Amino acid sequence: MLKKIALWLAVVVGSLTVLLVAVGIWVSNLLASDTPREQLQTALPTDLTYLNNGVKEQRGRILAVVTSAGSSAIKGKNLGYELTELSRAYYVLQANGFEVDVASTQGGKPKMVIDTDDMGQHDYAFLNDAIAQTKITNTIPINQVSASQYDAIYFVGGKGALFDFPNNTAIQTLVRDMYQQGKVIAAICHGPAALVNVKLANGNFLLADKQVTSFTNEEELFLMPNAAKVFPFLLESELKQRGARFYAGPLYLDNLITDDKLITGQNPWSVWATANAIVKALGHTPIPRQITAQERTVKILMAFNQGGNKAANIQLLTTPAGCANCIDRNLIAMHALVATMQGKVGKAIDLIGVLKRVVRLADAQA
Repeated sequence: MLKKIALWLAVVVGSLTVLLVAVGIWVSNLLASDTPREQLQTALPTDLTYLNNGVKEQRGRILAVVTSAGSSAIKGKNLGYELTELSRAYYVLQANGFEVDVASTQGGKPKMVIDTDDMGQHDYAFLNDAIAQTKITNTIPINQVSASQYDAIYFVGGKGALFDFPNNTAIQTLVRDMYQQGKVIAAICHGPAALVNVKLANGNFLLADKQVTSFTNEEELFLMPNAAKVFPFLLESELKQRGARFYAGPLYLDNLITDDKLITGQNPWSVWATANAIVKALGHTPIPRQITAQERTVKILMAFNQGGNKAANIQLLTTPAGCANCIDRNLIAMHALVATMQGKVGKAIDLIGVLKRVVRLADAQA
């Protein structure tokens, strides 16, 4: 009997393995090729129509702050600041008339984290931008910055921020002074780590009773189950510990929270909205910009999360005619994979269905 059971289990496992391989091959055929991405690698700032049509007048200065913590913080871990969280905000702010300087906790050239699967035209243009590269190669030491120099401060994410943002006294002083002067304080993803130990003149934590978001515990632990042991803290928990009212959005999708002039975005998919919110908080209407394929895909996925297949299909049909590359298929596939790993098989199947409709739409427009 045991031999029969063992044989039966072997057949079942073997069949499932073959099925999974077949599904993987089938899904891979639905994904976009890398050709468009390769074509973007030579992008320049002058290729960005949005930037060329930007505000010409100088409206003010904004300081972007990145972590100086690199791989030395955790051996074998790729820490540093996230390129996309700097590059995209940099060009939105620049296009809207603001000069952007870059500072770091130690100055000099901090480590940059590049996720090639997430790169778009703005990101490659940033890498090929001589002025931007000079700024990130020679970042300003944060202890040399005063609140009077800038209208807003923007803390870029990257897991390294968990190590050198919270206890940096120069950051604490700068944020306190800028906040009390009515200036804009913004942070994205792990960037809100800069806020956890900031106290106001009255001795209260800045975060007390403030509405905020950041990279969530669920997002962190999904990617790294031992994150609570590896990092100094889980950011969501630490923000709550300081009295913040934390608002988590769906995993790996756009979520922006504003509390007067305190602006926070949940993750890299929230950068565009966060940058626009900074412009609005400074009293201006952001200039129009053609949204990226990733942003359009995030809207489809948000619709799916809120209303299922029907809502996703309605959002999908807003895709401009003749725009075969206007949707990021790989991002949809990533969310299907996340759902599978969470054991939400039905959701994963539905997302693959969304991906199939995207392919059919692209084929029809080709």
